[in-house]
Amino acid sequence: MPAARTADSTAVGTTITAALRGGNDGLSTRRLNVMRLGYAFMAVGLALVKWPLFVQGVHSLPLMEGVVASLLTAMSLLSLLGLRYPVTMLPILLFEVVWKLIWLTAVALPLVASDGLDAAAGEVLFNCSFVVVILAVIPWGYAWRRYVTAPGNAWR
Repeated sequence: MPAARTADSTAVGTTITAALRGGNDGLSTRRLNVMRLGYAFMAVGLALVKWPLFVQGVHSLPLMEGVVASLLTAMSLLSLLGLRYPVTMLPILLFEVVWKLIWLTAVALPLVASDGLDAAAGEVLFNCSFVVVILAVIPWGYAWRRYVTAPGNAWR
């Protein structure tokens, strides 16, 4: 049993060391730079739209609008880290895709189907449509291998 634990610890240590050194996990420099474009797209887009809310006083927004502004501002800041660590920050891109696809299928699609899409929902639909950029920059083969088929970390 201790030998297995040592081997697992060594593998985890090697992965952490590679990540800290900027390991690319087999992705080409071109692929990493494409990912960086996605992070920059998110960071700049959200900075232009959400950061001014903090300058103007996010505390004056209705509760849930303040929550959304805070969450999306955090996403933009974390996207900036993705410029330096594109592979390590991949979950940020995945989160962006997942929440937008959930909203599009669970909220927008039924509204469009029932002809109930108002101006506010239409604006959110327009903003969420930019998820196609993020969908295009994610290395889906790598994400599948890393998060679906690879063995998970040991439960201790």
